[in-house]
Amino acid sequence: MLQKAKNYAIEKHQATNHKYDDYNYDFHLNMVFEVGQQFIHLVEKDEQENVLAACWLHDIIEDARESYNDVKKVTNEKVANLVYALTNEKGRTRQERANDKYYKGILETKNASFIKFCDRIANVTYSKSIESGMFEKYKSENSNFVAKIYTPKCKEIANHLESLFE
Repeated sequence: MLQKAKNYAIEKHQATNHKYDDYNYDFHLNMVFEVGQQFIHLVEKDEQENVLAACWLHDIIEDARESYNDVKKVTNEKVANLVYALTNEKGRTRQERANDKYYKGILETKNASFIKFCDRIANVTYSKSIESGMFEKYKSENSNFVAKIYTPKCKEIANHLESLFE
């Protein structure tokens, strides 16, 4: 399943020429997956493979023109539900795209908060490493971001995210 999800994600992001800064998008997806592996002990054993697959696929609906049913066909319903929950709303601004409905969907989908934390940690780590202005943006958003997706199971990963801003 993991190899299938990885291949699918890379293929579809390449087909849309989606980039992460100057890198192919799989650079970002791999970072999210690696953070997921680092904290996977926070996820129930029988959910771990689905969660790690969704780490690879978390942006595929939003960025690579795939649908919920496309993801479900390649993986399974649990992965598709996670990916769907992590897909931004339509909007002209960052705030419109990541609105209350979006965060509510993340909170209501088991393990979606975990993956969103992995995604944010990957973005913060990268922006910090290249001294991007996005680092300060993430820092200013952090308390609101954490409040919107926090679950007790994510305490350790939320604390790790916070430590990146010290």
